[in-house]
Amino acid sequence: MQAEYVIVGAGSAGCAIAYRLAEAGKSVIVIEHGGTDAGPFIQMPAALSYPMNMPMYDWGFQSEPEPYLDGRRLATPRGKVVGGSSSINGMVYVRGHARDYDHWAQSGARGWSYADVLPYFKRMEHWHEGGHGGDKEWRGKDGPLHVTRGPRENPLFHAFVEAGRQAGYPVTGDYNGEQQEGFGPMEQTVYGGRRWSAANAYLKPAIKTGKVEVVRGLACRVVITEGRARGVEIEKGGVKQIINASEEVVISASSINSPKLLMLSGIGPAEHLAEHGIDVIADRPGVGQNLQDHLELYLQVACKQPITLFKYWNLIGKGLIGAQWLLTKKGLGASNQFESAAFIRSKAGIEYPDIQYHFLPIAVRYDGQAAAEGHGFQAHVGPMRSPSRGNITLASSDPKQAPKILFNYMSTEQDWDDFRTCIRLTREIFEQEAFKPYYKHEIQPGEAVQSDDELNGFIKEHVESAYHPCGTCKMGDRNDPMAVVDEQCRVIGVNGLRVADSSIFPRITNGNLNSPSIMTGEKAADHILGRSLPRDESAPWINPNWETAQR
Repeated sequence: MQAEYVIVGAGSAGCAIAYRLAEAGKSVIVIEHGGTDAGPFIQMPAALSYPMNMPMYDWGFQSEPEPYLDGRRLATPRGKVVGGSSSINGMVYVRGHARDYDHWAQSGARGWSYADVLPYFKRMEHWHEGGHGGDKEWRGKDGPLHVTRGPRENPLFHAFVEAGRQAGYPVTGDYNGEQQEGFGPMEQTVYGGRRWSAANAYLKPAIKTGKVEVVRGLACRVVITEGRARGVEIEKGGVKQIINASEEVVISASSINSPKLLMLSGIGPAEHLAEHGIDVIADRPGVGQNLQDHLELYLQVACKQPITLFKYWNLIGKGLIGAQWLLTKKGLGASNQFESAAFIRSKAGIEYPDIQYHFLPIAVRYDGQAAAEGHGFQAHVGPMRSPSRGNITLASSDPKQAPKILFNYMSTEQDWDDFRTCIRLTREIFEQEAFKPYYKHEIQPGEAVQSDDELNGFIKEHVESAYHPCGTCKMGDRNDPMAVVDEQCRVIGVNGLRVADSSIFPRITNGNLNSPSIMTGEKAADHILGRSLPRDESAPWINPNWETAQR
């Protein structure tokens, strides 16, 4: 089999690349190990806790025992399905802050400042104002990716935003527009009551052009001869075959599988490859390094009034929501229930937000276990720019074996200080007048947990991944020994090979990573096609008192 371009991974970036290449008349084969995204567990937004816990849809990765978390192994879900992680994620849509991308450009990823990437965010979006307000001139109107807002019918969503205002924080009508900092409505990749994944937005329309074919199989290695990528060897049902690329191979297999595939193909730290008997084609010590993630905690509060989603947290309630969604694509099943959000700064002297909130009108874990106390609500909170770094390494040269994943979570004193700050600031928000009609008592951590040592114990036991791994094939200057790809996503040291997904992020962005991952696919496609969009110099809002005030 052969096409001009072979893409490994039908995930967020890979689907966007396939769409844009097909639009330009190129032939594309997309290799995907996972299966179909059909079925209510993926397509129904409120069912989001199910697919990321199902081996049918999730690679089932776990971290190695984390040394700073008493050896806990944390789940690292990645989508093993058409649409990749956009088919199993929480559907939260966050571009990231303008300064995130300015930092990329300053660190060696030339051409990736916010002025460079904003046009791609606009191109990919079909933004629905929905009567909620927002920054129209900052948003895209005609793109494939529908971005909407939930109805915010539960009064707790409004209480959260009002409590933020009462605590002295700004309110923002559009954190994806000019002003990220503040409290306001949260956006979601939901359209017509369905999860609007990269598969629905990009891949399925691309397949209809006749230019894109999806081939099922496990990518084992990139075939490289005379310093150039020629194709990809895959295995399916015990049979191996080579999918040939007459132009280029693009790896968009996730921040976990992209470095793994590079190393299996002979691109990575030479000593590590030699340990596994792999011939070294390009000694790139940065492959698998620079691993980053967001961690978060849930602060849970018991609710005085029976207005939370807990009333539906039983077989009958879930059945009624599911039936309404199946018949009408409306009701509670048509939202991810993350409908209010906030981005704040942890202290004076921080230029732009470094803490994110998701608010949820039920006290429940990602695995679907509700708090034993019944009616409650919670804020998911976590720092955005941890200095901790981990790595991805091969467990063996067998492509079927998962790599070793070590995040080194909470490895610096700053991590602990930041999380204690998160808890204390959240408690202050929940103590505002807006929550008085609803606040009964704190479920988690519990009012007895107050000192630094007590908070550290709670953090160590309860902190969880927000499922935003990135950075393991860092983009940077070709003279940077730790860079894996250059500013056009080309793998340094091999021709005809690119990587385009969250693995190329030099540093993690503010908020959820699906939107930046899709943007990366959009921009990478233009690099492949030898074109670019004109820069957009719109300046973001920065709190004028950031040097002297926390809010």
